[in-house]
Amino acid sequence: MSDEIPCERNADLREKILEFTEVLKTQAHTLGEHGLDERDFYHSGLFRGAIERIRGQYSATMREKRDFVALVLSYMQDQGFIADWESAGEANRHDYAVELNNGRTAIIELKGCLDGNNTNIFERPPHADEFVVWSICSNQGADPRHNLWSGIHTRLSAEVIDRQQQIDGVVVWDWICGTIARPCPKLCGTEERLTDVGQYRLPPPCIYLFPATVPSPRNNPKPRINQLTDVGILDAMHRCFGGEDAELNFVGIEVAHHGAETVRTTSIQRGGVVRRKSDPTPIRRS
Repeated sequence: MSDEIPCERNADLREKILEFTEVLKTQAHTLGEHGLDERDFYHSGLFRGAIERIRGQYSATMREKRDFVALVLSYMQDQGFIADWESAGEANRHDYAVELNNGRTAIIELKGCLDGNNTNIFERPPHADEFVVWSICSNQGADPRHNLWSGIHTRLSAEVIDRQQQIDGVVVWDWICGTIARPCPKLCGTEERLTDVGQYRLPPPCIYLFPATVPSPRNNPKPRINQLTDVGILDAMHRCFGGEDAELNFVGIEVAHHGAETVRTTSIQRGGVVRRKSDPTPIRRS
């Protein structure tokens, strides 16, 4: 089994979600006071319309994610791990600018579960000393291993190479981490490593350090991978929330020409062990 991220979704919860989905699909007509019999209920569009409305309400709002980020960054500032931070606003292609204690500027791009097309949409601003992607996946039933690999290998590594967009690292971390929906192996059955931030109790974040420069088939086929001290915002998160160095992930991206195609090989190493590695994969754009 691949081990690109130590956590995994709760299999029992996943089964319960599937079971409840079937119950909802077959018993929804018994809920509420809609005044329709079973046949009319399912033919009326009421059920599908309600489901689509709920989906839209969950996917359209970013408020909960932004409130979470604000709590975390404010906590880090209060604890002295960063100097200041601000929301970049809707006019910018990124989400947050953080002033580090050494005066450098870290830019944070906020993403969801990393397995969607939105992951491909980002732009490193010219004033960024550091640029990181923060994945907040608020879907309790999502598979973190699938999402992580889809994001890093299928999407981000291709964008880095094809558009020459430097990413210094990725952090995967939200309020579901360490809960029954997404148990965190870092806790090892204890709560000593949890940090209280507002209404949340958070385990240390999962941090992925990317190559320090953009890979290039001819001039830079296997770039050096950033160390934690190279990326101040990730270093600050790691120290503030009790991360251990053995838990850090190092993402290698090798790029080469294979005939007429450009291919990249992505690997994730943690604790000195390669946790997952791809075959050489072509970069294709429509």
